[in-house]
Amino acid sequence: MKKIILSIFSVILCASATYSRAENIGVPSECEDVMLQAFYWDSYKTQSGSDSKYGCTKWIQLLKDTAAINANFDLVWFPPSASSTGGVGYYHACLSNQKSSWGSRSDLEALIAALHKGNTKVLADIVINHRGNENNWCDFYSDNFGTYGTYQLTKKHMCRNDEGFTSSSSTCYNAPVDERGDFDTGTNDGGCRDLDHTSDYVQTWAKAYVRWMLNVMHYDGFRYDMTLGYHGRYLSMYNTAANPYLSVSELWESTSRQVQHLQETDFNTMIFDFPLKSVLNNAIGKYTNYGLLVNPSNSLRAKGYGKYAVTFIDNHDTFERNKAYGDNQYAGEGCDLTDPAIKKRVVEAYAYILMLPGVPCVFWPHWKRCQDEINALIAIRKEAGIHSESAIVDSKNNNVYEATIQGHRYAVILRMGPNRSTIAPAGYHVASEGGSVAAYTIFMADNPQGMEEVQSDGAQAKGNKFIRDGRLCIRKGEKIYDILGNEIK
Repeated sequence: MKKIILSIFSVILCASATYSRAENIGVPSECEDVMLQAFYWDSYKTQSGSDSKYGCTKWIQLLKDTAAINANFDLVWFPPSASSTGGVGYYHACLSNQKSSWGSRSDLEALIAALHKGNTKVLADIVINHRGNENNWCDFYSDNFGTYGTYQLTKKHMCRNDEGFTSSSSTCYNAPVDERGDFDTGTNDGGCRDLDHTSDYVQTWAKAYVRWMLNVMHYDGFRYDMTLGYHGRYLSMYNTAANPYLSVSELWESTSRQVQHLQETDFNTMIFDFPLKSVLNNAIGKYTNYGLLVNPSNSLRAKGYGKYAVTFIDNHDTFERNKAYGDNQYAGEGCDLTDPAIKKRVVEAYAYILMLPGVPCVFWPHWKRCQDEINALIAIRKEAGIHSESAIVDSKNNNVYEATIQGHRYAVILRMGPNRSTIAPAGYHVASEGGSVAAYTIFMADNPQGMEEVQSDGAQAKGNKFIRDGRLCIRKGEKIYDILGNEIK
């Protein structure tokens, strides 16, 4: 049976190579990383009511969680860290001013340094589609990027069809065409001034900014906001200039449009798999139909682009910002993750994305409320060496989903659904059981399957993490610690 599975894996790997490029920028090959989105909407505030259980995520608060973050995550996605005209930061005012609602620049630098000390990389939220203003619709703060230059954007750098030129309440209403930029290459953002990325000056400004974020602020990679707003060629241009470790694009669109975007970027980025999020909403949240999880036709994996997928359950927009914001099957506004029915859906969804290929992104509120279950799933993924390009064979039977996934070190079998068998196949042992919390069982192969050998205690490179007696453990030198940094005797 093992030989048959490995043969199938070989065929899949050869077939998927059609879309694989060794020189992709911002797309680590066979990436084993797990990402954490370390914020949610308005989480810079001291929360009250239904939000209080998730906690504040200002820089100084996150600093207290670095031990647990370092123990479990390879990447942390931060919110926009520049000053802005709005609290969360997506309408930035001055990019070189790194004082925001989340905290001071010195607090941010201390947090990044602490995460780096634990070998965790940090992603900046890059907002360059649009720009907030200084005093009126069409004036902007200057950006001083030190050795990378000082820049002053003006209305000449705004898209010609921006509402700043068409609204009668704007200070640059009906400005002459020669005082405007070119037409927008994407979708307009109605709340801010859209920038003209066809402009050489805007391109130079954007390249200076991303270089400065990597080399001065010491971020490691980027999450690009609202990339539907400009052509993908510009994202590729900026990544080429900066060469981030990892880049992920936010494009809330269909799989075909996402593939088009990847092609436009010359495959120099990863992308959030929004279509797969919708599949999870239906399969686990709305219909409880686990069969829908079998290689979903509207996922990046089914189209042969799985290595570019950042998979996720919820983010700051889909979670509890507003009931009008899309598919809130897991939570939604005012939801209580202590509700067993909701927790079941969340944990099952994480069992799916944490065992499958792609780079999985864990959402802060989910991690805070389901930390034990999610940490255990991450540890299994790490021990097996499941990565962004792992081969997978999946099927359904009697509303049971089953997948066999090949990691760098071990193969794993995931079964989901109340009718699943919990008996381990020959050559496998039970690695995790959802039990009364969620309907899944995970089996890990007893021995490496033609892959590299591992240390005898199962410890791996990232934080030397392994599972012992069902507990996530971290080896540092001769000592072993739990996820909170307490020494285990």
